[in-house]
Amino acid sequence: MFEINLTKNELKDEYEIVIVGAGPAAYSAGIYAARFKLESLAIGEELGGMAAESIEVENYPGLFKIPGKELMDKFKAHAESLGVTILQGSVVKIEKEGKDFIVTTNENKKFKAKTIILATGSKKRKLNVENEDKFVGHGVSYCAICDAAFFKDKVVGVVGGGDSAVNAALILSKFAKKVYLIHRRDQLKAAEMWVNKMKEKDNVEILYSTQVKKVDGSEKLEKAILTTKDGEKEIAIDGLFIEIGTIPSTELAEMLNVKLDERGHIVVNSGMETNVDGVFAAGDCTTGSNHLEQIITASAEGAIAADSIFKYLHSKYKE
Repeated sequence: MFEINLTKNELKDEYEIVIVGAGPAAYSAGIYAARFKLESLAIGEELGGMAAESIEVENYPGLFKIPGKELMDKFKAHAESLGVTILQGSVVKIEKEGKDFIVTTNENKKFKAKTIILATGSKKRKLNVENEDKFVGHGVSYCAICDAAFFKDKVVGVVGGGDSAVNAALILSKFAKKVYLIHRRDQLKAAEMWVNKMKEKDNVEILYSTQVKKVDGSEKLEKAILTTKDGEKEIAIDGLFIEIGTIPSTELAEMLNVKLDERGHIVVNSGMETNVDGVFAAGDCTTGSNHLEQIITASAEGAIAADSIFKYLHSKYKE
């Protein structure tokens, strides 16, 4: 159970909006809620969300190049400066009580809210191979920016072929003596810019048309058994970073009977409204923004959700 850290803004028992999440969609929703004079509380397990894991963000307008964590720290500071309360923790339950909602955290703190914004983002997809769970925290990782420093002068593998996998390889190349990028296809899906940067690194080797069949070791990860076009082979590695995409985090949405699409994303309209009265959603967990899943689109959805709630509350509670 992780600790809950309070910000400078004092916690209250009731809010007009409780935002579940602490990434760009959540922070943006809080910023816009504050401008509408709506009191909001954002509760998130990982401050900054997955955006904070990016080694560099080069497509956020006006900033040219900035580390993901630094950008998210700016979002957070901006929200707090406007009075948004941010609580590090996890929401374990949301229940309807009359016209309001009761939000319960992992520390059994309860908050009443007139509306909810689900900005729960997504989580890393597992590889689902033998011994994967056994070595989580002992060689298997899903966050290069979090764990790269633990593999200084070690040999590591990265599974995946998209932007996140190539970013992970770039991060790890600064610490590890050898990085294998393991991709099941014969070409990478990542943006050419990132691929070119990675290919400049002498300590990165790409293993095309290769899949991980099993990871093994004694008390910690020691090797991976790979399946290739020519059969099986074994590589000695100290770490394996899994970057094969994400799945939307929608457990709380399901608890509220919020409608999901066939891919598991929260179905929203153009105002970020769900099928449940008083429940809105924003960011990577939704069907919005044509599934682009970028910091800028998550931020836009958060702003739209706050605007929709302002109109919703004005209509529902107007004198």
